[in-house]
Amino acid sequence: MAKYGEGDKRWIVEDRPDGANVHNWHWAERDCLEWSRAFLSSLLSDLPILSGESGLHIRTKTLDRLDGEAYVNTRKGKIIPGYELSLSVSWIGEAKSSSSSDDVAGESTIASVDGTDPEIKVTVRDDGPIGRRLKEAFLARGKPIVLEKIRVFVDAMAKGGPAKDDLEVKKPKSDAAVVAAPVVKEEEKKKKTKREEKGKEGFKTIQLSERFNCRARDLYEILMDERRWKGFTQSNARISRDVGGEFSIFDGSIMGTNVELQEGKLIVQKWRFGSWPDGLYSTVRLTFDEPESGVTIVKLIQTEVPEEDRYGNSTVVENTERGWRELILNKIRAVFGFGI
Repeated sequence: MAKYGEGDKRWIVEDRPDGANVHNWHWAERDCLEWSRAFLSSLLSDLPILSGESGLHIRTKTLDRLDGEAYVNTRKGKIIPGYELSLSVSWIGEAKSSSSSDDVAGESTIASVDGTDPEIKVTVRDDGPIGRRLKEAFLARGKPIVLEKIRVFVDAMAKGGPAKDDLEVKKPKSDAAVVAAPVVKEEEKKKKTKREEKGKEGFKTIQLSERFNCRARDLYEILMDERRWKGFTQSNARISRDVGGEFSIFDGSIMGTNVELQEGKLIVQKWRFGSWPDGLYSTVRLTFDEPESGVTIVKLIQTEVPEEDRYGNSTVVENTERGWRELILNKIRAVFGFGI
């Protein structure tokens, strides 16, 4: 990811003396780090987590640290946010009983905020029984609350962050534009109708075929075994082996449901990235053919892959196909010695 201020000068145009980017024609880049610090501080400070349940009281205190970069590129209403942040939030817990009350301080840390649900590390300063109890309570009740606040930040960045108001202010207004408004709205209605008629416009299909020097059942087993997934990807995974069961891989960035399973022959799944628009799933179909003993041909067809994610990034298809090749299939081949 390019750092703020290092964009290609051909595309980032300096402000004019009068401060105008006429019709928002040129790409404009805005540093959002301090805005992110203030916004996340307002979201994550003094949050009630538990208020007496099982004798426990927990609340967050302050956003103690925010490092990294955050910026928004805009052009003619198009918003492309970019950010990679790490942060820590302090919290205080209290365990009350009829005879005593014990306070424990702790910290929740997020190593990377990048648009997907991040991993949250929770620590306590007192690792005794009370500290462990409060830590477990924060993981169970506090983690979902913190993740929800992070999603609020992600949605705000997708809408332009601090540049949102600037976009509204700088929109050109003229009598001609006002007169033309009804015509434009009518044209938009026609375009919307055409899009609805086309149905799947904006989606692509990925097709791959790879050869492995192994039995089909061995490859099937690797793809359906969460322990082996953790091994060859070096990331967390949860995989159900049942039809209708759910799976989550690459630390939760990809998730879905098993639709059809035939051991050693077929895997069909509803499959999505967390950064895709809500409710949108592609269909992955993996078939395993063993033309001769010890040789397996895997064919992948993934339909209804969106061309853009919820943030307007248009590299979804390219990144998904590269991920299958480099992070899954080639990794399996290398780690398990199934040939080049």
